[in-house]
Amino acid sequence: MVWIPGISRLEKRKGGGRGGGGTSSGGSKGGTSSSGSSSSGSKGGTSSGTTSSGGGTTSSSGGTSRPAFSVPNTATGTKGASTYGSGGGRVSTIPAGTAFAGRQQGGATRDQVYGSNVYGSGYPAGYSATGRGVGGAGFPFYFWPLAWGGGLGYGAAYLHNREYGDPNNSSRPGGPMMQFSITSPAPIATYHVVSDNNTVHALIDTLTTNCSTISNKPLTAKSFSGGVGDPQPETTVQYYRSSSVALTLDGYNNTAALSDDTSLPNTPLPTSLDQTFLNCLNVTIGASVPLIDGACPSLSVNGASVWLFVATVLVAVRNAL
Repeated sequence: MVWIPGISRLEKRKGGGRGGGGTSSGGSKGGTSSSGSSSSGSKGGTSSGTTSSGGGTTSSSGGTSRPAFSVPNTATGTKGASTYGSGGGRVSTIPAGTAFAGRQQGGATRDQVYGSNVYGSGYPAGYSATGRGVGGAGFPFYFWPLAWGGGLGYGAAYLHNREYGDPNNSSRPGGPMMQFSITSPAPIATYHVVSDNNTVHALIDTLTTNCSTISNKPLTAKSFSGGVGDPQPETTVQYYRSSSVALTLDGYNNTAALSDDTSLPNTPLPTSLDQTFLNCLNVTIGASVPLIDGACPSLSVNGASVWLFVATVLVAVRNAL
C-alpha cells in the first residue's frame, strides 16, 4: 500500500495493467498514515480488473506496455521509455566528461516507483541521497528529480538543491518541467501532476483514459517555474519514480515538508476528499508513469549475438519462400 498522509486506503499494483479504480491485493505498506512516518512502498498486488462504482473509474488487467517517447539527455544518450513498461535495464556508472559522472544509473523497476510525500523518497537502496533531499543521489530510473524552484529562505535548504538546474532546464531528461491540473467531481478538489515535459504528456493520456470522472477534460499541459501560482512542495501528496514526478493537491499545506526536521508529523489530507477518485489518480500514475525500457540481455551463440542469429534465420526463411 502506498503511504498517503491521513488517508487509510490508497493502493498500488504491479505494472503491466491499465490503472484505475479497481482494488489490489498483496501490496506492502509504504509507511503508516497514523504515525506520519514515511517510507517507499514496495511491490503492489495484482489488478482486480473490475469497474468501481461511485468514482466512475475503471481498471483493467489486460493493459500492455506502450512506447511513449524517446528520452534524450540521459548520461548515456537517447533511450526509449514506455508507459506500463517494467523498466529495469543494466545498472551502469555515468562516464567521465558528462553531467553527474561517477553516479549510478538504471536498474529500477515498476514495483519501485512509489515514494512517499517526502522530497527525496522513491529511491531504491543504494541510490538515495545522504540525508533528506536529492543532493548527490543516483538515477535509478534515469530521470532527474524535480527542481522546485524558488529560493533559499522559503522552506528548508534541501528543497532548493541547484545541481539539477532550474525547472526550465532543457537538459533535463524528458525535457523541461511541466504541469497539468486535474479536477475531481463533487466534492471538488484540484490536483496537479508535475514532471518533465514528456512524462506529463504521457500521463495526460493515461489519466484521461482511466479516470473517467475527471471534470476538467481535456487535460492541458502548461509550463512550471515553481513561482507563485504553481504547485509547491508542501502541497505534494505523493512522489513517484525517485521524486521525478509529484501529485499535489491545492490547499494542502504539509508544513513538515518545509523543515529539515524529519521528526515533524505530516499533515493529514482532508477527510472530505473523494477516495475513489484519488485512488484512481494514484494507481494510474504508478502503473503507467513512463519508465526507460530495460535493455535486452546480452547473449551469444558461438560468439555471435542472438539478434544476429535470429536475423540470419529470418533471412534464410524468407529466401526459401
